[in-house]
Amino acid sequence: MLKNLKIKNFALIDCLEVDFSDGMTCITGETGAGKSILLGGLSLVLGKRADLGSLYDMSRKCVVEALFQISFYNLKHIFDENNIDYQEETILRREILPKGKSRAFINDTPVNLNVLEEVSLKLIDIHSQNDTGSLLKNEYQFQVLDALAGNQKILEGYKKKLRLYNQKNKEFLSIKAMKEKSSDNYEYKKYLYEELEATDLETGIEKRLEDELNILNNVEFIQTSIARSIQLLEAESYGIIEQLKDLLKNTLDLSNKSNQFGELFNRVKESSIELEDILEEYKTMLDSLEVDPQKMENLKLQIDTLNKLFYKHKVESVKDLLLIKEEINSFLQNSIKLDDKLHSIEQEINKIKTNLNDQCVKLSENRKKAISVLEIELKKLLSKMGMDQANFRINLTTTEDFLFNGNDLLSFEFSANKGHDFKILKKVASGGELSRIMLAIKTLLSRFKKLPTIIFDEIDTGVSGKISDNIAEIMANLGSSMQVFTITHLPQVAAKGDHHFKVEKKIEGGKSLTKLNYLNTKQRIDEIAMMLSGNEITDTAIAHAKQLMN
Repeated sequence: MLKNLKIKNFALIDCLEVDFSDGMTCITGETGAGKSILLGGLSLVLGKRADLGSLYDMSRKCVVEALFQISFYNLKHIFDENNIDYQEETILRREILPKGKSRAFINDTPVNLNVLEEVSLKLIDIHSQNDTGSLLKNEYQFQVLDALAGNQKILEGYKKKLRLYNQKNKEFLSIKAMKEKSSDNYEYKKYLYEELEATDLETGIEKRLEDELNILNNVEFIQTSIARSIQLLEAESYGIIEQLKDLLKNTLDLSNKSNQFGELFNRVKESSIELEDILEEYKTMLDSLEVDPQKMENLKLQIDTLNKLFYKHKVESVKDLLLIKEEINSFLQNSIKLDDKLHSIEQEINKIKTNLNDQCVKLSENRKKAISVLEIELKKLLSKMGMDQANFRINLTTTEDFLFNGNDLLSFEFSANKGHDFKILKKVASGGELSRIMLAIKTLLSRFKKLPTIIFDEIDTGVSGKISDNIAEIMANLGSSMQVFTITHLPQVAAKGDHHFKVEKKIEGGKSLTKLNYLNTKQRIDEIAMMLSGNEITDTAIAHAKQLMN
């Protein structure tokens, strides 16, 4: 609810401050007095474009400030998302500086115009014969139908699931793109891994292979050298082992004579045993040595394979190749995990999709039931407003896509005259007809949900007589459940208001100024009488005004 409005230095307004109450408030005044200026000032706090030419005094800034009671509108999440202090009585303020810069504030927190507009559109709704665009928007038409269908809770659940569905689809596509990108390298990486896996890779293998090859390349020399070593060790007459036996026997004799030779005996004995072991090892090695061209070829092939791998991977050791092998294996395992992840997300998406389809069915069923009610109620209200031949036909079709509020497509079709074909509302309804349709829809909506403050800007233009009374009655009924402003030239409408303001233009200090004055009961009677009679107030007009107000 709009509780207070302050306008400074805007158009023909120098300084204006006014308090408002709930119910229906009527604003009247002569053409050109400045009623549109009030709406122009208010539109600034709705996020509309600022015009430097609108300043009353070009040396001072223009300030428009509106105080709203917002506790009924569930807007806290918007305040939290934009780091704005939430207060049940919230102030929207707009400033236009003399140099043309525009600033916007919510509860003294600077905000951009998008945020200001997002909040203000939840709080106030302006309609005129030339501005009924929202009625023609499919989204608004769905809001009307869903309000009557009682779909609010289902829609909340649907939109929550839809956000999750879109999020999962986005995640799926992202991982799929990643998988497709990695697939280009997968086969090559797999080939590299299999190549490394097929090669005997162990730390130090390159040195062992080179040693084995070196032995095979010099096998005859090694055989001759080992045979000579065996001969030196075991020759009967001069072999080292035979001579060492004599040395051992001689040292034993010495140790039998004196204990001080016992340590020498033990050392000679150990040397004798060690030489016996060396001899056996020489013999074993000699037996194992043979010229083996095939083994030599295999060793050369292994060494060549390692050198090629070193060159290919730009490394110098088997240890580095093992690290590369581990990295490639990690890549391959991650690719397999991507497949598993894609499968898991796809299952989640299918589960969410099933849930969304179920909710779409419920939404459609409720809407179909509400359509006939909406068509009948609109016809009744429009008939009271002089459109007794008007008919609505609301069509609902289903698509396979998940839209912002289900999978239904909606079209409002309208026929203003009996016997005429139904056509899309925006193509056939005039401005006056759209205004009255909007009034009818707002009246219906007010029964089912808390609506923002509504301002009707001369939507009753062009009607008279009984129709004027009916429109006034409908507006008054609407005002019984919410805050309604109506700028009107009809005395019947003005008489039904709970509050009445008059816009006047006066000359002060050689300048035209627009004033907004609250009318008491007597002043209201005089104003309505003036609206009835024209230029002068007559007794008959006064009596008629009192009758209208009663």
